[in-house]
Amino acid sequence: MHQYLNLLNKIINEGQSREDRTGTGTSGIFGYQMRFNLNEGFPLCTTKKVHWNSILHELLWFTKGDTNIRYLVNNGVRIWNEWPFQNYLKSNDLEAQYPKHSPQWAKKMQEFIQNIKDSELFAKKWGELGPVYGRQWRNFNGFDQLDWVINEIKNNPNSRRLIVSAWNPPEIEEMSKAGLPPCHCLYQFYVQNNKLSCQLYQRSADSFLGVPFNIASYALLTMMIASITNLKLGDFVHTLGDAHLYKNHFNQAKTQLKRNPKELPTLKINPDIDNIFDFTADDFELLNYNPEPTIKAPIAI
Repeated sequence: MHQYLNLLNKIINEGQSREDRTGTGTSGIFGYQMRFNLNEGFPLCTTKKVHWNSILHELLWFTKGDTNIRYLVNNGVRIWNEWPFQNYLKSNDLEAQYPKHSPQWAKKMQEFIQNIKDSELFAKKWGELGPVYGRQWRNFNGFDQLDWVINEIKNNPNSRRLIVSAWNPPEIEEMSKAGLPPCHCLYQFYVQNNKLSCQLYQRSADSFLGVPFNIASYALLTMMIASITNLKLGDFVHTLGDAHLYKNHFNQAKTQLKRNPKELPTLKINPDIDNIFDFTADDFELLNYNPEPTIKAPIAI
């Protein structure tokens, strides 16, 4: 994972300060690319522990076209909780009573998430993120992009149009109400020598917290599609637009840069599954993942 550490180092040494939507402040660069050979191991960060269960279930959630956090929280995934919770506070005039990241805010969030788990009606009203990733992948103005691109890979592998876009301009405002407009917004597949590669364009890259998830998630997606289309593995190419570190992540990034990468883990996928929509969490086995300890950092919302 030297490619990823090089990104952090470049932002720390060359990044320019910018104000941002969250009010936290960032330092960043514009335009950066990393390439991972998927035959060299599964590119899951080893210089800090990354929550594999969250990566796996989030991707399965995307492929199902789901946009409600209830599936995620029922599977121990917390990465989307802050946005609908903050929308809940705002909609009920509770933001002043529960300042972001305060102890009372954290306690209220626990109550909120428990209500999502316990009540389907509460989850339907407050757990919905709007037409975010899963909706766009599976229902982009009535069109199932994911199903289409897989059929194209099978039947027209030389196509230069093997693209899925999550960026749907007329629905961006609706996505912003309780969720977040797509950061990883477009990906393209490429077949050569019976190998499947994928390139992701990410308009906005939270380089400490988000990017390690994104690398692993799209590597996983590429491996899933290669498995069901009987293709070998190629590269995952990650192209970043605004690549930034939040200013309250600098110390964590510097801690990570002091660590040495370890051998990458391997990922086994059930070869009996031939339809991407049939995968469950039990169809994946992550082997030999021995990372350095977790480095905690707050999410900017």
